[in-house]
Amino acid sequence: MQDLYTNYLLTQNDKACATHLSGLLNNIISHDQVTRFLNKKLYTSKDLWQYLKKKILLDSKKNKGVLIFDDTISEKPYTKENEINCWHFDHAKGRFLKGINILTCYYHSNNLQLPIAYEIIKKDKYCTDGKTGKLKRKASITKNKHFKNYLDKEM
Repeated sequence: MQDLYTNYLLTQNDKACATHLSGLLNNIISHDQVTRFLNKKLYTSKDLWQYLKKKILLDSKKNKGVLIFDDTISEKPYTKENEINCWHFDHAKGRFLKGINILTCYYHSNNLQLPIAYEIIKKDKYCTDGKTGKLKRKASITKNKHFKNYLDKEM
């Protein structure tokens, strides 16, 4: 089930859901089976790395690969603000957006392109903005620190 679901996520261009996966398989595997698999445990970035580590190490012996770190904001303008869904600056749009900020690490070589880690940014502290004097959220762990921690622990 893990191989099947991982392949589904890697090839999915739209929203991923258990019902859609089940439909692609002509209901050979029910959406309830997929949901039960996903609910067995809380999957983390470490699970993803353990799953893909062998493939990447084999590839890196033959090819020069690089790690690409990137972040994206999934806009959620109508969802109540909390430490995960809050205001983040989007450098591409040049403005603040309300949503979920997701950091991702990709492995890329001539033969292989895989996401190998992710982190959801939590703005779990409050501070006062020096310019406006308003209270704003701040992450206790910076994006750079998340990536440095990932490299120190996982590689």
